[in-house]
Amino acid sequence: MSTMGYAYAFLLILQTILIGVNAENLLQQGDSPIEVLIWMINQYIPVLKQASNLQEKQKKSLLPTHRPSEDK
Repeated sequence: MSTMGYAYAFLLILQTILIGVNAENLLQQGDSPIEVLIWMINQYIPVLKQASNLQEKQKKSLLPTHRPSEDK
């Protein structure tokens, strides 16, 4: 994984942690656990999409490139 990939992965992890911290704050403020859970799911969907896109980019970068043979 490149340095940029590690940085991007770190930022996704940080975003996930911050969602959890914010959820804890919402619970302490008296919000319903079900409402907080729904809120968290809605927050995690974009994070999961970003992580999936990062994984796909990594797979594509690891695939060997097809070179046409020079036997013509």
